[in-house]
Amino acid sequence: MLHKIALSTVITLFSTTAFAGIADIKASNNLIGLRAMSTYVDYTETGNGLLGTQTGILDTETGPVTGLAFSASRMRDLWLGNDYLEFSFDYASGYTKYIGSYQGGTYGSVVTTSRAVLSNISARYGRGTILHEKFMLTPYTELARHEWYRGVNYGEIYSHYHFAFGVLGQYSPVRRLVLTANAMLGKTLGSYISVASGPSSNGFAGSLGNSPLYKAGLAADYAFTRNLHGNIGIEHMRFNYGISGIYDVGGGYVAWEPDSETKYSIVKLGLGYAF
Repeated sequence: MLHKIALSTVITLFSTTAFAGIADIKASNNLIGLRAMSTYVDYTETGNGLLGTQTGILDTETGPVTGLAFSASRMRDLWLGNDYLEFSFDYASGYTKYIGSYQGGTYGSVVTTSRAVLSNISARYGRGTILHEKFMLTPYTELARHEWYRGVNYGEIYSHYHFAFGVLGQYSPVRRLVLTANAMLGKTLGSYISVASGPSSNGFAGSLGNSPLYKAGLAADYAFTRNLHGNIGIEHMRFNYGISGIYDVGGGYVAWEPDSETKYSIVKLGLGYAF
């Protein structure tokens, strides 16, 4: 009799723990969050010798840019079961370290700071699948827009959309705690640059080459109470901009935007309200 009671107790506790694991994961996916963020910018332009210009590294910009991130996510049975929806927006402003040169100069001959303003808006849809009592896998699609105001010259604005496929792997090792790994692969779309006019030259605007886009990240969410959550996350993103067309900027000169590579390392820390 006693061993039956003990076995029944173990089964009950296991079932409760298993249920708690999935319940905690779903709670972390039904969240409105506000986070402080820091984006480390690592940007490199390279020349290909077009019209006799320089080859190799032309200029770089590096450094952290701080801001705020807002997100709202929901997981519920809408169409397929455990449907996952997420909307996010972030904005960051600061200064990066610029290393480059004046026109025709040598890389490294100019070192200064450059204003940087970054903004992102994105929407996701996915469907969660319970693979284990404490583990959920959620494949998703994402559509997003990115914009970077770069303070070099008289001001430049880079922008693009991206469409991507990704997957969230979420694990709840103990009650209240959810660990998340995220991997995403996509492509930039509609990459564009707008260069402001200055006293000595006209600006120009036009398309840039698109490229694959990669993102990977880790995050942790802890429920202090049923509704109040704290979370921290880090992610890394990488993409390229291809060379632009050639534009007449007046005075017998032409200009273009060269090839470039952009890498962002992002840390977010904040609070969320579970509903």
